[in-house]
Amino acid sequence: MKTKSLKKDKVNIVTLGCAKNLVDSEVLLTQLTGNSIDVSHEAANDSANIIVVNTCGFIDNAKQESIDTILQYADAKEAGKIDKLYVTGCLSQRYKDDLENEIPQVDAFFGTRELPALLKKFKADYKHELVGERITTTSSHFAYLKIAEGCDRPCSFCAIPLMRGKHVSRPIEELVLEAKNLAKKGVKELLIIAQDSTYYGLDIYKKRNLAELLDKLADVEGIEWIRLHYAFPTGFPLDVLDVMAKRDNICNYLDIPLQHGSTNMLSKMRRGTTREKTEQLLATIREKVPDIAIRTTLIAGHPGETDEDFQEMLNFVKKSRFERLGIFSYSHEENTHAYTFEDDVPEEVKQERSNAVMDLQASISEELNQQKIGKTFKVLIDRKESGNFIGRTEYDSPEVDNEVIIDAEKYYLRIGDFVNIKIESATEFDLFGTPE
Repeated sequence: MKTKSLKKDKVNIVTLGCAKNLVDSEVLLTQLTGNSIDVSHEAANDSANIIVVNTCGFIDNAKQESIDTILQYADAKEAGKIDKLYVTGCLSQRYKDDLENEIPQVDAFFGTRELPALLKKFKADYKHELVGERITTTSSHFAYLKIAEGCDRPCSFCAIPLMRGKHVSRPIEELVLEAKNLAKKGVKELLIIAQDSTYYGLDIYKKRNLAELLDKLADVEGIEWIRLHYAFPTGFPLDVLDVMAKRDNICNYLDIPLQHGSTNMLSKMRRGTTREKTEQLLATIREKVPDIAIRTTLIAGHPGETDEDFQEMLNFVKKSRFERLGIFSYSHEENTHAYTFEDDVPEEVKQERSNAVMDLQASISEELNQQKIGKTFKVLIDRKESGNFIGRTEYDSPEVDNEVIIDAEKYYLRIGDFVNIKIESATEFDLFGTPE
């Protein structure tokens, strides 16, 4: 007969999906640690007997990865390798009933705003005194700062409001306290994230208050870079650009998901804008912050997208010359507005269109990178791998943007340091340089 182990529980948190999910896992990690529970994040060894999977439910590929991961640990539980399996996050929020029926090995499912209920499974209390404290799982010199939860936008293709709920801003004082605590731990770069960062403040301050927040964060001692992500273009608060131009430690970088370049498709996507208004906004951004790098994301193959619509998007990319760009193939998500339409663009066409945009963007990126040769940039060194130090300029966010590569056999650099690097050569998405 198998006897129950008396060993102390060890918990491992596994995170899937976006940086917003990662922050949620870090908050869980902090709360469990504050309750004296032995917990790790994505531990390489398999010594944990309790697993928490923080899932993503954004698009088909992400959902499949989440399901595969849950099943992997469900099998481990059946084999007696782990004792408990809990699932949280977006997929769990959206498909809880279905998942409970189909994967009964999971001990409990939790939604995106059920942290106290999850903690109760560990006989742990939600410690309010830990608000503003966070154990980070990224490199020690940068951290994500989530300024709001949820989204009020009605975009046709997006299921995020179904999973994350309505927009809720966090107070400025709480965010500044968290930034100060992160700076004390050695964090030098803050990556500002939210589902819709430009909506920040409307709910609690009755006005768009992102500019004031950025200004207060820029005062935090030790924070050398502040990087703004996920700025919704409709209703963009232009005073943000004034703060960006004024404050040296706010990066000349803006992640602004535009989704399409055709007015017809922007209307079908319920984005509340037109191509002309978008182009005017881009012109204003570049006029107010001439040295800015703009990152955007687009969607190929939304229901109703014709060859003409796609050509217009391609022309838009060609004209706009974005410094950074990513593109998704449309995913037909149930309970979204777009789900009421036929998913009428074949998968192979979606992929062809995505590839065409990325081929164009690669050529634009290479041209822009070639212009950097011979110039010197302040670079933050992120890591060392394959005989090179890998860093980023202020125009690049971790994991998604260009990197600066320095030969580690010739030069010794410290991870987490800022170093002036002269660019010697460049490809589409990488810069190669030497320290000055």
